[in-house]
Amino acid sequence: MVREGSKAPDFELETQQGTVTLKSFAGAPLVLYFYPKDDTSGCTQEACDFRDAMPDFEKLGVKVLGVSPDSLASHEKFAKKHGLNFLLASDPDHKAAESYGVWVEKSMYGKKYMGIERSTFVLDGKGVVRAEFRKVKVPGHVQEVKEVLANL
Repeated sequence: MVREGSKAPDFELETQQGTVTLKSFAGAPLVLYFYPKDDTSGCTQEACDFRDAMPDFEKLGVKVLGVSPDSLASHEKFAKKHGLNFLLASDPDHKAAESYGVWVEKSMYGKKYMGIERSTFVLDGKGVVRAEFRKVKVPGHVQEVKEVLANL
């Protein structure tokens, strides 16, 4: 299980700009956030909140990577529609989500299924987890992340 102070698991994911790995972000802090689905209300709000905070993140040298099981085509449409200014990665086989412990059993209307538990990990430039947020509630979340980054 990924915890604060532990080395973040590596990943290899496709984005709108090609393949990225954990090493792609070496030397800079990374906000790695997992979300369930493109263009749903909570996921759209979260992505737009990160979009709006990017100037603050850039001042700190922070990169942001959003990850969901959606396809690259879905990500491209979502990013364009909402003017997202950071990368979205496709994790269709949920290997990255599993390695971060965010591919979990969920329940809706009594039906159980597997899916992404909305989660965010703040990694330092050496790939060490400095903060983890699980079962994220979208309102106010990006502000929480900014506060952690300000203290890195």
